[in-house]
Amino acid sequence: MDLVLLGQRLRHLRKAKGMTLEQLSAVVGRAPSQLSLIENGKREPKLSVLQAIAGALGVQMQDLLRPEAPTRRAGLEIELAHFQRSPAYGNLGLPLVRGGRRLPADALESLVGLHRELNRVLTEQAATPEVARRANAQLRADMRERDNYFAEIERAAAEVLRSVRHTTGPLSQRGILDIAATLGFTLHYVTDLPGSTRSVTDLRHRRVYLPQVASGKGRDPRAVVLQTLGHFVLGHADPLGYGDFLRQRVEANYFAAALLMPETFAVQFLKEAKADRALAIDDFRDAFGVSYETAAHRFTNLATHHFGIPVHFTRVHENGIVYKAYENDGVRFPADVTGAIEGQPICRRWASRTVFAADDPYSAYYQFTDTPAGTYWCTVHIESTRSGEFSVTVGTPYEHARWFRGGDTTRRTVSRCPDPDCCRRPPADLVDRWSGNAWPSARVHSHLLAALPPGTFPGVDAQDVFQFLDRRAGS
Repeated sequence: MDLVLLGQRLRHLRKAKGMTLEQLSAVVGRAPSQLSLIENGKREPKLSVLQAIAGALGVQMQDLLRPEAPTRRAGLEIELAHFQRSPAYGNLGLPLVRGGRRLPADALESLVGLHRELNRVLTEQAATPEVARRANAQLRADMRERDNYFAEIERAAAEVLRSVRHTTGPLSQRGILDIAATLGFTLHYVTDLPGSTRSVTDLRHRRVYLPQVASGKGRDPRAVVLQTLGHFVLGHADPLGYGDFLRQRVEANYFAAALLMPETFAVQFLKEAKADRALAIDDFRDAFGVSYETAAHRFTNLATHHFGIPVHFTRVHENGIVYKAYENDGVRFPADVTGAIEGQPICRRWASRTVFAADDPYSAYYQFTDTPAGTYWCTVHIESTRSGEFSVTVGTPYEHARWFRGGDTTRRTVSRCPDPDCCRRPPADLVDRWSGNAWPSARVHSHLLAALPPGTFPGVDAQDVFQFLDRRAGS
């Protein structure tokens, strides 16, 4: 119950009835001071008191509990009261301003406008890289807690596939069009999509606008469509913050993968491969016609839940920096004080790094790595993108390697990270030769120093989106 709104409605109805607080108190049997607290939103009344007040004012109970303000001014007074009760305003140590009839209308408008702007600025400032890292670390912990398996999304994807009578095999472009039509959307491929977006959805006309060319090597254009539709199937609303934005992206990506690689067929395929001790991400990819990274992600969704195989996943740039990571097998990724893994350099001895120095890095690559947390087996694939080359790794503890093709590899390394003597600290002879005689000019990525882009959807230019929709609406 919004006590401020309730109080405003009570005061409005009482005055419309031409009653004073003293007259109302005499009818309902409550002291004027108690009724004043209720009208000022400082006390929650009992149901019996509300019933008595409604009876005295000659209105129904629902008239007191309506969710809208009785007048525009009352709405502004309610909004001002809410802003002044927020922790952000309380931290300023400023006095409260009462929004009663003595406050001029223009002053009330100005105060509410200032509060709205203050709230917007504080919200944008909150989205700093540190906030993003903490949100990402929390999201990864949540994924680990459920072994990266989302039963509710699996059910939603299965229901969508049943609705278009998809029974087996990879999902075709025709199937995607059928899914969009079933959900009430049409797909439109355009060349002028705003640069900050992967897709734009016109909810008024139920149109999904997509780029004519996939954005980057290795990208599956089907996935962008299904991720976009996933937001609506899963009931996503405007994200409340950066953590909510990340969660929605993970869920939409999961939904798309569950359509491209349906659980029933994917599990059966993996079950047969496991029985032959020939689990392979390459085969999993080829069976469903998806990218290697999509197949690797999907394997982490299903491996632990269905087969009891704990796993880890990484996507690492050729410079050694982690871009994506997940684990539920106890492997220790490098992390900062917030628990974030993204942006950290991974050990030079791990398969994610050693693959780049292999004689034939584009062929199947397998490796065992002895670490302080145990021995892990990994299979690695290199993907080329506009941003350089990335290694995509799926790994598992030593005892589970027997289920995978390449589990008998003799390639083996030892990683002692986070011990700095493992690979972070230069060898003593190099230090002796070059210490004091080197001055590298660092390549600083300015986006790492800036706050996250503002807006409901971080990084998206709302003006570009609205102008785009305006153009297209008239087409």
